[in-house]
Amino acid sequence: MKSVAVCYGENAIKVSDSYCSGPSSIVYSSSRVPTSVCDAVTSLYTVKLAAEDRFLVGFTWTERMKPGFSIGICDYSFPFSNFCKNYRIVGKSNGAKIFEFDRWRFEVIWDLSRAEYASGPEPVSRFHIIVLVNSEPRLILGDDENEHELKKHNRFDMGFSLISKSEHFSGNSLYSTRAKFCSIGSIHDIVIRCGDDDGGGVNRQRRPALSVFIDKKNVIQVKRLKWNFRGNQTIFIDGLVVDLMWDVHDLFFNPTGGYAMFLFRTRSGSDSRLWLEESSKNSDRPEFSLLISVSKNSN
Repeated sequence: MKSVAVCYGENAIKVSDSYCSGPSSIVYSSSRVPTSVCDAVTSLYTVKLAAEDRFLVGFTWTERMKPGFSIGICDYSFPFSNFCKNYRIVGKSNGAKIFEFDRWRFEVIWDLSRAEYASGPEPVSRFHIIVLVNSEPRLILGDDENEHELKKHNRFDMGFSLISKSEHFSGNSLYSTRAKFCSIGSIHDIVIRCGDDDGGGVNRQRRPALSVFIDKKNVIQVKRLKWNFRGNQTIFIDGLVVDLMWDVHDLFFNPTGGYAMFLFRTRSGSDSRLWLEESSKNSDRPEFSLLISVSKNSN
């Protein structure tokens, strides 16, 4: 097995080798602390049309809008702030809306009447959302497509991809989610624990620590978190190089309204390859980012 050396300086946090050379010796142990509540999810997709035309389509799910959602569409080259002008809130469990952009006509069709949910506001099964551009299907979400007879269409031929996802949590120090870092990869369980180090024992002072688990394997552990409240490290998932960054400063130094941020971001181009000898056929793979934001109290 080949080896990888990653160095961010003398104070770098050591990364588990669980995704490079076999299972990690550090395994996930369940915590007595209940998982925080996920109260908002935003997913952003790129939709490729004819020639070089691309659009961004964003969906936001919150507990307050459940079972509805909000959707925004804008040209890929426009500033991201243009989403504010083109966002629409969908309050019904099924229906359709139309967006017009120059020569493009976007029709959004959805049915959430039988949707099933896990712990958050985003449906996980028995729903569908379809985006048609000039009457051609370009994006399909969900698993309930019978009514529109879209099973004959191959999703992978439509030219859409998820490029970012953000989730907001409220509550305590344990955050749990699932993510897929590339279209051909697996869905991974992610657990972030940001609080007292359980290894201190009853006679030792408990110090804040950060632990990140992927599929129950510890990929990063940061102790003395009040000193290391910001940082970054590289991990490897499905053969991809993923940068993990954290900022928990306000959790400790803004006690009334503190926020924390955890960002997972895949690399693109030649930097995305785990081994330099690998073929560059996937070097044009789009980047994906997962942002987890945390607040101490519910909004």
